[in-house]
Amino acid sequence: MPEGEPQTSYIEPASLQETGYIPRPRPTAIPKQAGDADPRTAVAAAVVSIVSGWATAVIATDLITGWWRTDRLFCVAVGFLSAITAAAIIGGLVLLLLRRRMGRLLIVVGSVISLLIFASLFVAGAKLPPVVYAIPVLPLAGIALTMLPSTARWSRSSPADHSAPTA
Repeated sequence: MPEGEPQTSYIEPASLQETGYIPRPRPTAIPKQAGDADPRTAVAAAVVSIVSGWATAVIATDLITGWWRTDRLFCVAVGFLSAITAAAIIGGLVLLLLRRRMGRLLIVVGSVISLLIFASLFVAGAKLPPVVYAIPVLPLAGIALTMLPSTARWSRSSPADHSAPTA
């Protein structure tokens, strides 16, 4: 910059800037966990979630057809909740089997909403066979299997760890 001209920026010339020592990052070894991730709990969670979603759809359909003439708002609410449950469980199953972490969350959300639908049976005072009142065990089992540490470990492991060797 020639003498006498005004400075037009806030950046100082390179000769006036101070420099500091920035240490180079050191690589660290991440210890590998003992044993491979076991897919059994993830598969069990998927199977229980499929059966739970089916049971929820059956109960929701029965509620809607049985109460449509008397309480349409209740039926619309149950239909909306069952659509949300189906979307969450199906999306969660796909993501879980693709080993994405979000799959576990979606299965839990779908199962909790499924429990809300079953709770509406009691609120509505519906007369159903006694076996129907045991169905909430399925979403609870789905939540429990999905939240197990072994399912989390399996969903975090990469699919390349379990692939067959290619020749």
